Amino acid sequence: MKGIVFREFLQMVEKKFGYNLVDQIIIDSKIESNGAYTSVGTYPHEELFLLVKELSKNIDVPFSQLLTVYGEYVFDKFMSAYPHLTEKYTDAFTLLYNIEDTIHVEVLKLYPDAQLPSILTISKTEQELILEYSSSRKMGDFAEGMITSCLKYFNEEATVKKEVLNSDQSKVLFTIKKTHGKGI
Repeated sequence: MKGIVFREFLQMVEKKFGYNLVDQIIIDSKIESNGAYTSVGTYPHEELFLLVKELSKNIDVPFSQLLTVYGEYVFDKFMSAYPHLTEKYTDAFTLLYNIEDTIHVEVLKLYPDAQLPSILTISKTEQELILEYSSSRKMGDFAEGMITSCLKYFNEEATVKKEVLNSDQSKVLFTIKKTHGKGI
């Protein structure tokens, strides 16, 4: 996993809870990197899970909920940092529909050795989008947060139903149904 993902997580924790908690979760997690990440470096995704686990213990918020909140945070940060990747999209469904073929292609230009999840479109109508998330890193909760934040970014209202497709949670089906907001 690219270091930028770790750096953004630690920045989120610092903004919400202060540097002392960042330092504490790094120490308590006993991660090999000691929390020293470069944006372009590659690190084991398990380190992120250890950091999230320690944060969960410290603030008494479930692990899965923290990954979802972090996904929301990362989407907003990436929209600010890389507007050229998404400026041609005018609605959430179109952006989400194009993740695999457009957004991920551009991300790989910036980070050639990034290991991105697979986001397959199962079906798309004007009111419903069904996506299948697949990743050995099992970060469906993170993906859910990114989807939720994407909808907010485009000022669209929708329900997001998450269905875990296998026992190890490496595949998740997201059914996104518009309730109000802009059409596509």
